[in-house]
Amino acid sequence: MRDSTSVFRILILGAAGRDFHCFNVVYRDDPGAEVVGFTATQIPGIEGRLYPPALCGERYPQGIAIRDEAELEAICREQGVDEVVFAYSDVSHTHVMHLASRALAAGADFRLLGPERTMLRASVPVIAVSAVRTGCGKSQTARWITRTLIEKGLRVAAIRHPMPYGDLEAQAVQRFATRDDLERHECTTEEREEYELYIEMGSVIFAGVDYAAILREAEKGADVLVWDGGNNDFPFFHSDLHVVLVDALRADQVTTHHPGEAVARMADVAIVNKIDAAPADAVERAIRSLRRVNPRARILRAASPVQLDDPDAVAGRRVLVVEDGPTTTHGGMAYGAGYVAAIAAGAGEIVDPRAAAVPEIAAVFERFPHLGNVLPAMGYGARQIDALRRTIDASDADVVVSGSPIDLEALLDVAKPVVRARYHYEDADSPGLAGVLDEFLAGWSG
Repeated sequence: MRDSTSVFRILILGAAGRDFHCFNVVYRDDPGAEVVGFTATQIPGIEGRLYPPALCGERYPQGIAIRDEAELEAICREQGVDEVVFAYSDVSHTHVMHLASRALAAGADFRLLGPERTMLRASVPVIAVSAVRTGCGKSQTARWITRTLIEKGLRVAAIRHPMPYGDLEAQAVQRFATRDDLERHECTTEEREEYELYIEMGSVIFAGVDYAAILREAEKGADVLVWDGGNNDFPFFHSDLHVVLVDALRADQVTTHHPGEAVARMADVAIVNKIDAAPADAVERAIRSLRRVNPRARILRAASPVQLDDPDAVAGRRVLVVEDGPTTTHGGMAYGAGYVAAIAAGAGEIVDPRAAAVPEIAAVFERFPHLGNVLPAMGYGARQIDALRRTIDASDADVVVSGSPIDLEALLDVAKPVVRARYHYEDADSPGLAGVLDEFLAGWSG
């Protein structure tokens, strides 16, 4: 029997994102809880580090260790863990319950912290964009919303779900307005995929680790904030309008993953995206699933058209396709926009990247066997970015088609010509999301 005055010892399972946020918001200043560690998964190289004392607060002068999730049971035994808190995203419900079973068998309780417990409240209106899975098109939708609001004369700050893969203390609050900011913050490929296009359209985007501090900075000069969510996580901020994306190419995954199902149930507006690429019956299945779990949401349809910068450079050639990393790895897609664009342009052959994969990239294919003949744009650190470049150079392709949002050619300086496949949000209904924004702004100004 626990003493009612004793301190709860907590282990947080994470992936360098929501785990840190949950600690900052819920546990950092709670005298009744002691976080004895974080675990890490999904992102290579996160384990073995410390959550730094400067971010931990005065109760954790030594910082908090980050260890591999595989050590869950050992940590529970060593540290006398009372409660294991799950705090990452885009995993199946089965995956979550396997972790719960491991925690229970190790003698700990298992907890999920809900949105209300972890969302911060802004002083200006917030439009949040989430998704039921990684790769549904939420970032292109968030950018479209940001651009639309700017065109209406509003001061907009976008805030991205965390991707702090470097020096956590230095990345507490990050602001990106120029390409120099990308270099200054030593951004990984995945970070560049999210930030570059905001910079290209003249917008500013914030990210980092401490989202209370980030929020204070972002709302200073903004009329409205746009939350650009990561994976299928729910927002870190209370939202005045919550837009959730569903991928019509994965129509049966509205309720299969955590916290994607929760996000679908939370949505004010649910958008079935990629209807230009999906069969009509898949679109209808997605709509039926959404209506079943969230009958109050307004359901819209959208397209995600893909266009190559230079289709003639691809026609009849041997093509290596590089795709957005998270979409094709833990997002579960065998291919993405780059592959679709290459096929549509009449590529002579899609080159299998496995034949040229250096060991670091070969390990990615081994970990994600569902991948088709595409190369995920992996780059969580300098070594992995270099491995990506060496794999591209070693392939026997004539040309590279990049479906990654980043300027791959500028980042890697590869020896082969690179043709970018660009994709964007497009309303398929009238007035669609544009109409929703008009209603939102009219209600806000009124």
